Amino acid sequence: MEPTPIRDTLNHHILRHQKGLGTRTRGEFSGLLMQVASACKWIASECRRAGLGDAKGSTGSVGHHGDEVHRLDAFADAAFARAFDHTALAAAVVSEEMEEPYYPAGNEDGKADYVVCIDPIDGSGNIEVDVTVGTIFSVQKRAAANRAPVLKDLLRAGTHLEAAGYVLYGPACVMVLATGLGVDVCTQDPVTGEFLVTDTKVQVPSRGPAYSVNEANDSKWDEKVRRLVGRLRAGEVGEMRTSRYVGSLVADFHRTLLRGGLFCYPGEAKKPEGKIRLLYEAAPLAFIAEKAGGAASTGKGRILEVVPKDVHERTPVFLGGSDDVADAVRILGGG
Repeated sequence: MEPTPIRDTLNHHILRHQKGLGTRTRGEFSGLLMQVASACKWIASECRRAGLGDAKGSTGSVGHHGDEVHRLDAFADAAFARAFDHTALAAAVVSEEMEEPYYPAGNEDGKADYVVCIDPIDGSGNIEVDVTVGTIFSVQKRAAANRAPVLKDLLRAGTHLEAAGYVLYGPACVMVLATGLGVDVCTQDPVTGEFLVTDTKVQVPSRGPAYSVNEANDSKWDEKVRRLVGRLRAGEVGEMRTSRYVGSLVADFHRTLLRGGLFCYPGEAKKPEGKIRLLYEAAPLAFIAEKAGGAASTGKGRILEVVPKDVHERTPVFLGGSDDVADAVRILGGG
């Protein structure tokens, strides 16, 4: 029997390659990524024991988006806030669960260079039925340093991202991390708790076998989106011949990243801005898609070039293989 291979831990992988990560700040960027991973380990543990502990169910409150706040949402949000307090690694944290940005304690001198944008738990309602949920995050440089951060420091296009990723809390706990080095996949060892590097330089196929969209929203779409989905359903776009939709953004995107195809969450006729938040959902996934050789569009332009006007701004998204996304954009434009 072959011995079990000794894999790099995520921390070792980050430290070993930190010169190529684009950071020029004495290792703060590496430390920040490690703190993200640490927060995700806490969340993974809470997800695994959700049926035994207090993570299931609602807090009984409604968030600033008007959505019910689940206990897991509150736990995950607190985990990230705690991860950056008194570390001087993050100047600000933008979270789906916070109406306003959070400015971590211990950075009163304004020297931290980075902004972290997070969706602490994507699909938290799915934990009730044991369906995969996840965390989405991105890291960007501040617009200006050496002063207390202000809102305009945070409202930057995705072209300024230096890292992005997500963690899937499913049958295995998997972290996907995109940096200037490409897209790497890590799997948490259930015994040691460490994230171990299991794949590197992931590339999304330019064409894939499946599309992913919530077809129950058909009556809400405009004619352009109906035309696109109709052609997808008829198998007239690329090699896509089937539909796969979990309803958990990270799960649907993860399948698209590994197998190719197209993930769509279009706007609606009455809500053209769509549902997906730009800073902490669309831009991180767009960054990952592009670093893996794929594409990400609003249907009209590149997601990473959109400059947000608000920390909770929304956008339509079309993510996946480069050829499949190009076809979707062409059809939306009338082609």
